Amino acid sequence: MDDLDLADWRERVARLYLSGADLAGFRAGRDELFTGHPQSPIPPGVRPGFTGLRYHPPAPSAVVEVPLAPASGTLTIDTGGPDGPVRYRRVGVAGTPFGPLTLFWIEAYGGGLFLPFRDGTSGATTYGAGRYLTDTVKGTFGRGVVPLPGRRVRLDFNYAYNPSCAYDDRWACPLAPAENRLTAAIEAGELTYG
Repeated sequence: MDDLDLADWRERVARLYLSGADLAGFRAGRDELFTGHPQSPIPPGVRPGFTGLRYHPPAPSAVVEVPLAPASGTLTIDTGGPDGPVRYRRVGVAGTPFGPLTLFWIEAYGGGLFLPFRDGTSGATTYGAGRYLTDTVKGTFGRGVVPLPGRRVRLDFNYAYNPSCAYDDRWACPLAPAENRLTAAIEAGELTYG
């Protein structure tokens, strides 16, 4: 049943991301999934006492629309888990006010956009290894990274979230490569768990 639970988890995540919920409703929906779903990254023994994820307050300044400069080449990141090394193709570089961030395409079956990053809050108030702004393979469409006409993107860091490995060591996650490590502190999105 784990495979069916995983399929259900991914569908529910995609529905939440594509829903009309505002930021508060989105965060409440995420807490609901993390509390009760069998595929929650929160360890099963901890779920009965889980009271929700913690976030920075909504930050309008963390929503930016920026051009996507051309980029080329690939990057291989070893997750350290059963997926082994995964190859990512550079889609473009978003020139954000916080610094440049590379948007990747996952070169695996089904593909998908992926934007991992570390910033000046990493290790202080947010997960030390960094957060994700989108991983569309996992159903995170239409909130953190939204493609716009004319090779532009809207990035909303209020939707930045921790990778599954931030909650439980049983998960192996690709982390932010050197080119997506910023010194600026982006005080938006999910805080450190626990």
